[in-house]
Amino acid sequence: MMDIALIAVIVSLVGLVIAAMLYNKVTSMKIDDPTVADITKQIQDGAMAFLKAEYRVLSIFVAVVAVLLYFVTETDGHLTALAFLGGAVASVLAGLSGMKAATAANGRTAMAAQNGGQAEALAVSYNGGAVMGLSVGGLGLLGISLVAYFFGAGDEGATNITHAAGFGMGASSIALFARVGGGIYTKAADVGADLVGKVEAGIPEDDPRNPGVIADNVGDNVGDVAGMGADIFESFVGSIIAAMVIADSSSAMNADYVILPIFLGLIGYLASLVGVFSMELLKNSEPGAALRNTTFIGAGLFWVVGWFGIDMMELSTGTEPMIAVIIGSIVGIMIGLVTEYYTGIEDVMGFKTKAIPHIGQMSKTGPATNAIAGLSVGMMSTFIPIILICIGIFGANHFMMEGHSSDDIGGYMPEFGLYGIAMAAMGMLATVGVTMTVDAYGPVADNAGGIAEMSGLGKDVREITDGLDSIGNTTAAIGKGFAIGSAALTALALFAAYSAAADLNLSQLALSDPKVVIGLLIGGALPFVVAAMTMTSVGKAANEMVTEIRRQFKEIDGLLEGKEGVKPDSAKCIEISTTAALREMRAPGVVAIIAPVCVGYALGAPALGGLLAGSLVTGVLMALFMANAGGAWDNAKKAIEQGHIKGAEKGDAAHDAAVIGDTIGDPFKDTSGPSLNILIKLMSIVAVVIAPSLTISGWF
Repeated sequence: MMDIALIAVIVSLVGLVIAAMLYNKVTSMKIDDPTVADITKQIQDGAMAFLKAEYRVLSIFVAVVAVLLYFVTETDGHLTALAFLGGAVASVLAGLSGMKAATAANGRTAMAAQNGGQAEALAVSYNGGAVMGLSVGGLGLLGISLVAYFFGAGDEGATNITHAAGFGMGASSIALFARVGGGIYTKAADVGADLVGKVEAGIPEDDPRNPGVIADNVGDNVGDVAGMGADIFESFVGSIIAAMVIADSSSAMNADYVILPIFLGLIGYLASLVGVFSMELLKNSEPGAALRNTTFIGAGLFWVVGWFGIDMMELSTGTEPMIAVIIGSIVGIMIGLVTEYYTGIEDVMGFKTKAIPHIGQMSKTGPATNAIAGLSVGMMSTFIPIILICIGIFGANHFMMEGHSSDDIGGYMPEFGLYGIAMAAMGMLATVGVTMTVDAYGPVADNAGGIAEMSGLGKDVREITDGLDSIGNTTAAIGKGFAIGSAALTALALFAAYSAAADLNLSQLALSDPKVVIGLLIGGALPFVVAAMTMTSVGKAANEMVTEIRRQFKEIDGLLEGKEGVKPDSAKCIEISTTAALREMRAPGVVAIIAPVCVGYALGAPALGGLLAGSLVTGVLMALFMANAGGAWDNAKKAIEQGHIKGAEKGDAAHDAAVIGDTIGDPFKDTSGPSLNILIKLMSIVAVVIAPSLTISGWF
C-alpha cells in the first residue's frame, strides 16, 4: 500500500503553492486611489504589528510549556514536546498567511466594487479568503501528516501515536490565545467606535473622523481572520488526532484505522481545492448562493471520492467510517443552515426567517426590549443544533457498531462507536479549505465597506460592499456553527481518547463517586468563568477606547466638524487595543491549561473525566447561545439600515436601540462565544497528554 501520510504531505505542499499563487493574484491588482491605498496600508501595518507583538508573548509561553511537557510526559517526553512545538508553529503560520492576504484584499475589494461591480468585488474578496482557507487546510494536513509519518501511523506495532496529541495541544493553545486576544482587540475598537461615533456623535459607521475606525478594521482581521483561522485549524487537527488515538488504543483496530483520518483529510483537501475554484463559474450568480454552493460542491465531491477511495486503497476499515463522516458533514451543513435561519436577514432555503424581524420590531420600543429579544433568540437557537449534534452522535455510533459486530471482533467494543463519532467530527471539517474560505471572505468584505466609506468612493460602491458584508456576517455565523458542532464531537472523541489513555472504565466515572461530581461541577462552571473573564476584558478595553475617542473629539480642533486637513490619531487607538489585548488574553488561556492539570493531579483521573464532561455540556450550549445571539443582534441592526424593518430606519430611535444591542452582541459573537469551543477542546487535549501520569485517587 502506498504511504498515505507521505502523499498527504505532497498534496498539502501543492495546495500551499496554490494559496501563494492566489495571494500573488490578489496583490497584483493595483489600487489607483491614493486614499484607499493609504488606509489599506494603515490596516495592514496595524494588523501585522499586533500579530508580531502577540506572537512574541506566545513564544515565551510555548517554550515554557514545551519544556514542561518534556519532563512531565512519562515516556519519550521529547516526542510530545516536539509535536507541541510543531502544532504551535503551524497554527501561527496559518494565522499569519491569512492575515496578510485578508489585509491585502480589503482595499482591492473596494476598488473592484467601484471598477467592476459586485461580481468582481465578490471574486477579489473570495480569493483573499481562499488564501486563508487553503493555508489552514494545507498547514493542518501537512503538520499532522508529518507527525503521523515520523511516528509510524499506518505501521503495525507503532507505539508513538499518542504523542500526536502534543501537536493538537500546540494548535489549541495558540488558537485560544489568538481567539481571545484578537477578540478583545477587535471588540474594544468596535464598541468604542460605535458608542462614541454612532450613538454619541451621530456620525456614520466607518466615518474617517472617528479615530477608532482604523483600529476597528484592524480588529476585524486579527479577530475574525487570524483568530478564526487558528480556531478552525485546531478543530481540524484535533478531530484527526482524536480518531488516531482511539484507534491506536484499541486492540480490535488495526493500523488502517489509524491512517484512515489522514487519508480522508487528504481527500477533503483535494475536494476543497475544487470547491474554491468553482467560484469562477459561480461569481456572476447571487453572492449568498454562490458562497453556499462552493461549500456544497466541496462536500459532495469529498463524500463520493472518499467512499470509493477507501476501496481503491484496499483499506481494511470498510466504508462504515465514511458513513460516519457523511453524517458529520450533513450535520455540520444543517447546523450552518439553522444558524443562518436565526442570524440571517434573508429567507433560508424557503424558510421565512423570523428572528431578525422580531429583534428589529422590538428595537422600536428601546434598547431594553432589543436586548431581551436578542437574548431570547440566542437561547432558542441552541436547541435545534444540539438535537442535530445528538443525531450525529447516535448515527455515527450506530453505523460503526453495526458494521463491526461482536462476532467479528470477539466481544462488545464501544471504541468502534467512539471512533465513528471522531470521524463524524472530521466530516464537519474535512473540507476546511473551502469552508474557511467562505468564512474568511466576510471580514474582507466588511473592511472593504469601511475603506469605501472612509475614502469617499460613493454610495453605489458602499451598497455593493454592504451587501457583501451582510452575507459575510451570516457566513461568519455559519463558520462559528461548524466550529462549535465539530468542537462538541471532537471533545467527546477526545474524552474517549483520554479514558483510554488513563485506562479508565465506566464504573470509575460513576456519579456515585463524589470526586467525579466535583469535577463535573467545576467543569460546568469553567465556561461561565472564561466567558465572564473575556467579557470583562472587552469592557475594560472598550472603556479605555471610549475615553480616548472622546478626548480626541474634544481636544483636536475641527476633527468632529470635518475640517479639511484635520485627521484623527488612529495610531493611539491601535496602541490601546493592542496593549489591552496582550494584557487581557493571558488569564483565560492559563485557566484552560491549569484547570485540568490541577483537578487531574489533585483529585485523580475520574475527577478529570467529570471536569471534561461538565465543560462539554455547558461550553457547547454557551458557545451556541453567544455566537447566535451576537449574530442576530448585528444583522437586526443591518436590517433596519437596509430598510427591511417597517417603521424603522437608519438614524431613528429604533436604530439607536439596535446599535446598542449590536454593541452587546459584539463580544458575545466575536470574543467570548468563539473562545468556549476552543476551551473545551484544549482542556480535553491537555487531559490526553497528562493522562498516563495520573492516578485514580489523586493527591487527596
